[in-house]
Amino acid sequence: MVVAGREHLHVIQEEDSSKRRQILDGARKVFMDLGFDGASMGEIARAAQVSKGTLYVYFADKCALFESILEQEALQHGQVVFNFDPARDPETTLNEFGQAYIHLLCRPGGGSAIRTVMAIAERMPDVGRRYYARVLDKTINRLADYLKVHVASGDLRIDDCDLAASQFMELCKASLFLPFVFQAAPAPSEERMTEVVDSATRMFLAAYRAK
Repeated sequence: MVVAGREHLHVIQEEDSSKRRQILDGARKVFMDLGFDGASMGEIARAAQVSKGTLYVYFADKCALFESILEQEALQHGQVVFNFDPARDPETTLNEFGQAYIHLLCRPGGGSAIRTVMAIAERMPDVGRRYYARVLDKTINRLADYLKVHVASGDLRIDDCDLAASQFMELCKASLFLPFVFQAAPAPSEERMTEVVDSATRMFLAAYRAK
């Protein structure tokens, strides 16, 4: 009986998780199409193909829904493996990180969460702060920690590794991310991303490699 009860609980949990994903997928589409202000729980329920009653069982309001979508975005960032092994040389590490980072930002749908956060951050600053801490600041800190190791070993000369990490990430986005996120241009090509990251790596090392 205990085993049967556990199996039944497992099935319920799987159904619950599947329904939650279904709702989040519908909500993501509505937020992308209508923005945060234009989205309503009714529109989200229709897009997710669930009743409003079912929707409210899982999420209290659209703020809770949007925060859950941002949590998924943070998880996606966390699942991308950036190899910051201290034994690796800076040029290889920076170039591979830059390529992975810009591919993550400019993936299909990658700009939608950032657009929506930017639109509501002034009215809901906690949402903006949490998104920054979970997604952007964490990556800056990891790169800065790698740079500090190579400053200590004498490979690099950097006074402020947090600033340098931010500078490199911005260099990798140059001419690529803003046109993409504001929908002024389509997602950049593989060749263009490689060209920009190669240039960013050369510029960074020209400034910070130990002479």
